[in-house]
Parts: sequence; C-alpha cells; structure tokens
Amino acid sequence: MRFDIITLFPEMFSALTESGVSRRALQTGLYELKTWNPRQFTTDRHKTVDDRPYGGGPGMVMLYQPLKDTIDAIRSEVSVKPHVVYLSPQGEPLTQAKVQSLLQYDCVTLLCGRYEGVDERLLQSQVDEEISIGDFVVSGGELPAMMLMDAMIRLLPGALGHNQSAEQDSFSDGLLDCPHYTRPEVVDGMAVPSVLVEGNHAKIEAWRQAQKRERTQQRRPDLLTKLVSEGDN
Repeated sequence: MRFDIITLFPEMFSALTESGVSRRALQTGLYELKTWNPRQFTTDRHKTVDDRPYGGGPGMVMLYQPLKDTIDAIRSEVSVKPHVVYLSPQGEPLTQAKVQSLLQYDCVTLLCGRYEGVDERLLQSQVDEEISIGDFVVSGGELPAMMLMDAMIRLLPGALGHNQSAEQDSFSDGLLDCPHYTRPEVVDGMAVPSVLVEGNHAKIEAWRQAQKRERTQQRRPDLLTKLVSEGDN
C-alpha cells in the first residue's frame, strides 16, 4: 500500500515513520509513504499557497492551482489511480468499517488542509471523499491524516505482533472491547476475575463476549442499537 500526503508540514509525519507499529511496518515494506508540499508547485517567488476568500470574512483559503498540480504530480508517479481523501470536519465520520474499506485501494492520497479550508472547486473536481475524525476542529489535516493512516496500517497483514490483535479491537465486531488484565494476579487488593485464571477457554470466551456487550451498553448504547437495527435488515 502507498500513502501520498499533501501537506505544508511534512516533518510532522516523522511521528509515524520513527516510532511504533507504523515504523516497523514501513521498514518491512508493508506500505510506502511520500509527502508532497504544495509550495513546490507554486510559480511566484513567495511560494504562495493561500489567498483571501471571495465574499470577505476571516482567514485564508488554500489555492486551487498548487493543490491541483500536486495531485497531478502524484497521479503521474503512481501506476494506479490514487484515491484522494480530504480530511475535513465536514466529511463522513471515521469508523472502523470505513478504515477497513479504504484498504481496498493500493494508493491513497491524503489532502491536509490548513487555514479556513480549501477552494471548493478542488474538492468538487479532484477529491473522491471527505473524512472527519470527529465533531471538532483542529489547526490542520495532518493529525487527522496520521490517525487515519495508523488505523489503516495496523490492519495490514503482518503489521501487528499477533494476527488476531486487530480482529479483537473495539468496533471490529460493532462492540467495544472487553476488559484486559495482566500480572500480578492481585494488586492493591484488586484481583483478576477468577474465570481468566482457571484455564477454561470456552468460559473465558463467553465471559469476554458478555463483558463486551455490557461495556458497550454502559458506554456506547448507540452501538448496540445499530447492531440490532442491522440485524433486523
């Protein structure tokens, strides 16, 4: 899989390439990453990538042409048509199902906006979809892009130490994950649930499934409602 990142701050992505699962996955060739700074595709001496919005108002808007030229450069370099995603609070909410669906693309281009946003004509003509990581606003698309990438990378076969780790994550089956415990068996007077130390794997699995449903009911009842609705369909 290949990621192309359009960003004014390419150095931010060292957080992915220099640590953790994403670093190991990059080193073992599970994915490729290339950053593209639209300032490299400007024609004026100031390398201008933004201008004032038509109609007035605060802030600046990212220009169409440098971004379009950047996307064209990406398309000329890759062998398949890239799937272009704009990280935006106006986009479709990011879910585990959406993360999994993006794995169908061999090349994903992530457009990281800044300022008040991007010229709408670029979004209409060059972007395949917009994705939001939540109902809040951050200073740019870089952090949302890294969150999306990390979520995708950990699902790539071989990225995690255990193949079932991703399958058992929260949301993978529509429920939150169950509680987890490790040594010591008792700490500060709190003991690990006895079913987990008795060695009966069938009982352990049943306990974990019950805990997942109970935790989901307590913390995210909307997820259970969605599961019931999907089951009826």
